[in-house]
Amino acid sequence: MHHEPIAARSWLFAPGDSEKKMTKATEGEADIVLIDLEDAVALESKAAARPMVHDFIKAHPEQRHRLWVRINPLDGPHTLADLAAVMPARPGGIMLPKVYGRQDVETLDKYLEALEVANGIAQGSTPVIVLVTETAEGMFHCGDYKGAPRVVALTWGAEDLADSIGASSNRNPDGSYAFTYELARSFCLMGAATAGVTAIETISADFKDLDALRERAEKVRRDGYRGMMAIHPAQVPVINAAFTPSEAEIAEAQEIVDVFAANPGVGAIGWKGGMLDRPYLARAERVLRQVGRA
Repeated sequence: MHHEPIAARSWLFAPGDSEKKMTKATEGEADIVLIDLEDAVALESKAAARPMVHDFIKAHPEQRHRLWVRINPLDGPHTLADLAAVMPARPGGIMLPKVYGRQDVETLDKYLEALEVANGIAQGSTPVIVLVTETAEGMFHCGDYKGAPRVVALTWGAEDLADSIGASSNRNPDGSYAFTYELARSFCLMGAATAGVTAIETISADFKDLDALRERAEKVRRDGYRGMMAIHPAQVPVINAAFTPSEAEIAEAQEIVDVFAANPGVGAIGWKGGMLDRPYLARAERVLRQVGRA
């Protein structure tokens, strides 16, 4: 089954062992709620969290398309138990963390196929977002996901990567990401472009600093990212706004498309004192597609 790249701006994590936080996340305006069975749930709570997550998704059938689950990574003992518990509830999608490469996605695909068939779910219908930079090895394989089954988006992480490398910090003295982690951000973006899927930016841990969040979200959107992870409901409106083209942007994109339409077969066109060439047209068309006006 072919999946289109996903158009989702905000991806809000909610701990799978907290009914209250899952409910609050679902009541908000996040495009995707990422119910977490991995980092947000302590080892001793994982077994109790699984049926909670199943029951929560099952109790919200009308929201199911946006209720995704971050399972535990394939290099630990919890993945199959997570999937066996949550798949009967038909989650909207699965997030696979700490991958080492495409082979992890292919393994997950086989697990999901079996569980879909067992639960009367259309085979191949559960989409996947992959965390591609949380291991040093995974960094070398960010470009390998073209045609990978189920993958609709790639995202990246800086905390586990620092751990994987043995770094004591992933930040520069001024608080910005160190070179290796900016490289991870670039690799994720290029990997997503290569695979033809959506690039989603990593979290901003300081959820009180919404100005810094807005600045980062707007910057990475200019770079080509189409959405961002959130760890707190207050971050969601800021992210949604940052990744939604403004009316002025939409109007300009329409103008550029119209100029090219009026001059068919022309490679470059003079416009507002400058030159427009084909990449401008491609960018304008992308903006209009994003808002459903293509």
